[in-house]
Amino acid sequence: GGDQRDIPAGADITYSILFEAVTTMLSWINTHTQILRLVKTLLYNFIRQEKCPPPATHIFDQQSDGGGLLYGLASGVASGLWSVFTLGGASSKPGLEQEQNPLPLSNQSLLLLLVLANLTDGPNDCPNPYRQAVTCFKNTQDTSSIPTEQHHTFQINFNSLYTALCEQQRSDQATLLLYTLLHQNTNMRNYMLSRTDMENLVVPILEILYHVEDRNSHHVYMALIILLILTEDDTFNRSIHEVVLKNITWYSERQLTEISLGSLLILVVIRTIQYNMTRTRDKYLHTNCLAALANMSAQFRCLHQYAAQRIISLFALLSKKHNKVLEQATQSLRGPRGADDSSVLPDYAQDLNVIEEVIRMMLEIINSCLSNSLHHNPNLVYALLYKRELFEQFRTHPSFQDIMQNLDTVIGFFSQRLEAAGTDLSVERVQEVIMKGAQALPNDRLKKFPELKFKYVEEDQPEDFFIPYVWSLVFNSGVGLHWSTTNIQLFSMDSA
Repeated sequence: GGDQRDIPAGADITYSILFEAVTTMLSWINTHTQILRLVKTLLYNFIRQEKCPPPATHIFDQQSDGGGLLYGLASGVASGLWSVFTLGGASSKPGLEQEQNPLPLSNQSLLLLLVLANLTDGPNDCPNPYRQAVTCFKNTQDTSSIPTEQHHTFQINFNSLYTALCEQQRSDQATLLLYTLLHQNTNMRNYMLSRTDMENLVVPILEILYHVEDRNSHHVYMALIILLILTEDDTFNRSIHEVVLKNITWYSERQLTEISLGSLLILVVIRTIQYNMTRTRDKYLHTNCLAALANMSAQFRCLHQYAAQRIISLFALLSKKHNKVLEQATQSLRGPRGADDSSVLPDYAQDLNVIEEVIRMMLEIINSCLSNSLHHNPNLVYALLYKRELFEQFRTHPSFQDIMQNLDTVIGFFSQRLEAAGTDLSVERVQEVIMKGAQALPNDRLKKFPELKFKYVEEDQPEDFFIPYVWSLVFNSGVGLHWSTTNIQLFSMDSA
């Protein structure tokens, strides 16, 4: 295939024709096109982020003889396009659509790319060639030649694509493209993980999760799965604690003047779990949040004081919830029920089971950090000792006895040293005792557990999730496409 200069987008008229062509293809997909060139062009349209030129009437100056067929065609295309930009789409105020979509060619190209990549495979398991093209392309900087049998491979500038992905994560569709590339394109995933400026990609993803109330659940899922995929890589888990960020203005609960990317990631994931516990109670969300924390736990380094506090606070919240559900379960068993009482009781046993699974996972995460990098995390030891009474009730619980052994050892070891140091110790003195104690605690005192590792696996029939999602994005953010809402069956209008 050619490079990004195959279709110039310099002149205003060229831009409008390109845009209209992409729009038309969203309505009518011709699978007999040059697949590689199309996919490559769409990716470069997304990368370039070209703004729509202002309506320029002089391009279409009337000619006395009508200007011939080509002129008439271009004029018709452009007038249709400009009426969309200047009048807005259906049910929008004039000019609103252009304000919401300042990059219509980039946006529409990305939507078309996602629609094509998410088409189902053909008959006899014939793979979707667009998906193959999206998942196999290589870096233009990659000097190794492309094997001839890989006819669905082309090259693209990974640096430019990475930059565009970092800048555009506000939109669902850019997050969905990032997910697709991370999950399915090994070349791009390896490239992203090798970057030394991963914060440019991770921080926008954390912002999506932070503003969970304002985002649709699909966008939140995608952001979370992206984090889970990244945390499968140990180099990523180490390097995020070496990147120091300053003044995270969007994190409003607490002023974070200086914090590592790793501690910020932990804070946002824990906040997502807490939000989920009080609002949506979505088990899928819980599972993925905990899996990401678990993947990182052995590599936790120099946790920020606030991040360490939040880990223990989350455990306190879970513990409180556990006791409440346990009490409800006990009361429901004691309560008298008449023979004709057909009211359905809540399934407290199941609730208890779920909450105990989450508590077990949190204990494993804390244990993993203590047994692998205790001396790197004095703030977590401090938070653990400060709230040690929380863990008492779980010491003899059959589900947690094994995992509690190490926590008991750590709490006992440091409590002893603090008692020996005297009473009324200042915070600084306590921290000093913890730092010295961490160096003195023999490694073999803590029992070794298997490493916590979770891998993201796409569910069976992912198209049931992705196809309606992609088309709801086309419906919501495609420019110049008008649909009859009464005929839409692929997704509910509530989710759109």
